[in-house]
Formats: sequence, structure tokens, C-alpha cells
Amino acid sequence: MNVFTKKWRDLKHRRKFAKVGKGSPFIGRDLYVEGHVELGDYCRIREGVRIKVHKGAKLIIGNRCLLSWNCLIEVTKSVVIHDNAGIGEFARVRDGAHLIYGTEAGWRYTPNFAEPIVIGEYAFIGSASFISHGVTVGKGAVVGAHAVVSKDIPEFEVWGGVPAKFIRHRTKDLPPHIAEHAEKLLKEQGVREDRRSW
Repeated sequence: MNVFTKKWRDLKHRRKFAKVGKGSPFIGRDLYVEGHVELGDYCRIREGVRIKVHKGAKLIIGNRCLLSWNCLIEVTKSVVIHDNAGIGEFARVRDGAHLIYGTEAGWRYTPNFAEPIVIGEYAFIGSASFISHGVTVGKGAVVGAHAVVSKDIPEFEVWGGVPAKFIRHRTKDLPPHIAEHAEKLLKEQGVREDRRSW
């Protein structure tokens, strides 16, 4: 891709946001953004991302966050994604739903409702997972691929499955084989330094 194309795409996509921090380039061809979205510094939004924020709602994305290929975020009330969080490819985050209880009416005719979603600092949402209304994903938590999350996830816990359930804590009471593997990799590679830009 030539320099002119990169600059044109960056300019074109940047205008879709209410606020864009420094060091957040937009070089992908396909990016849909509607509504009030605030983007922090040094974020990366990859190809095919879809963001729809309804009137009066807000999506706040912190610094150094990643929205991977083809993920979808729909906001009816409020979604906050804290610093250094990552949303995997094809993941879905929706804070709204249709009422399904208390009536026999079809989904098309029932009331809609919304409850805020919070994704904590350093949390990672795995590929093709779904984060439902009213959920808080704690700091450093990891959601496994294809999980359906309808309950809060505490800090540094790993959850997976449909519906998502607790698998283990990231640092406490690890089985010996996982602890040994982690210790080996940390000794060989260490913890990477934060990159100022992508």
C-alpha cells in the first residue's frame, strides 16, 4: 500500500470518531463506525470492525487497546473498554437485548433494554466470543474463544464455554504442568516492554 492510500484511509476513518488519541492509525479499507466513540492513544483497529452506538449512548475505548478483525460492538447505553484491553476477531459485545420473559409476544414486539458493559484493563476477549448486557470483565481477565459471557468475571480469572464458567485463576493454584510451562517461557522471554506505538 502506498503512502497516499495510507494517509487517505487514516483521514477518512479518523473523522468517524468523536475523539481520537495520538498514535492510532487507520490503515484498513473497511471500518464502520456510527455514533459517539472516543478512542484513546496508540490503539489498533483492524479490518472489518463494526461499531454502532445508538443515540445518547457512548463507547469509550482506552489507551493501547486492540479491536481485531471483524469484531462487532453495539452500544445502546454504555460500553467502556479500559486501557490495554483486547477484543479478538469476530467477537461480539452488545449491551442491549430484547425482553423474552413475561410475555408470549415475539422478540420483534417486546421491549428493548440495556445495561452497561465494562471491560477491564489488560482484559482479553477471545475470538468469536459474546459479551452480554450488564457484564463486567475484570482487570487482566481472559475470555476463551467462542465463550458466551452473561455473568461478571473477576480480575485475573480465565473463563470459557457456553455459558462461560470459571476455568482457573491466571496466577493462583496453577496445576504443576501449567506453572512449569509459564515459568519456562517467562525465564526465556520475560515480560515484554510496552511499545509506545504500533
